[in-house]
Amino acid sequence: MPDLNGLHVSDLRFAYPGDAFRLHVPLLELAEGKALALAGPSGAGKSTLVRLLTGLLPPTAGQVRLGSAQIDTLNHEQRRAFRLQNIGLVFQDFALLDYLTVAENILLPHQFRGDAGTPACTKAHDLATRLQIAQYLGKRVAQLSQGERQRVAVARALVHEPRFIFADEPTASLDPSRGRIVVDLMIEDARARGACLVMVTHDPNLLPLFDQTVRMEDFAAA
Repeated sequence: MPDLNGLHVSDLRFAYPGDAFRLHVPLLELAEGKALALAGPSGAGKSTLVRLLTGLLPPTAGQVRLGSAQIDTLNHEQRRAFRLQNIGLVFQDFALLDYLTVAENILLPHQFRGDAGTPACTKAHDLATRLQIAQYLGKRVAQLSQGERQRVAVARALVHEPRFIFADEPTASLDPSRGRIVVDLMIEDARARGACLVMVTHDPNLLPLFDQTVRMEDFAAA
């Protein structure tokens, strides 16, 4: 019986139409409060797996369960509503809104939910301080460097205290010291709140920090 508070994947299969790429995940489980690293070479399917786990891509077959929700059975609007309420996402391209300030970008999950009050603003400021971007809260993100923008995306993913956090290379634009700050914060946040963290990384030095490591080579479909 899968842990209804964690992540459970069984017999997940995916293929892009007209492409030789194939992905097969026989079993993947992550308990609440645990952190999992997805490792492997470029093109191995790390980003694709994150999109499958979050419902941004529908699988060809198999089951993806986040807590008690079976993502693969939900329709588009149901998946979107579930993500807004329960998932924090850090995309490779950050997916920030350049015309908004740093503070406004961080608070977007709360704006969508209609609860961007004082507690949310306090949380946003605390995260920005930890990530060393508090001095930019009033600036538009278009004025920031890539590394600064990346940290804004991390703060946005954590601010609404989601049960599931997915981060696709959240340290790619950062130097090692700031990258370690980001990873430590995300792992600490997941453990403190009993959330599940799945992070894509190319940095082998970060892998010992995680409770589990999955190498995408193991999921090459036959």
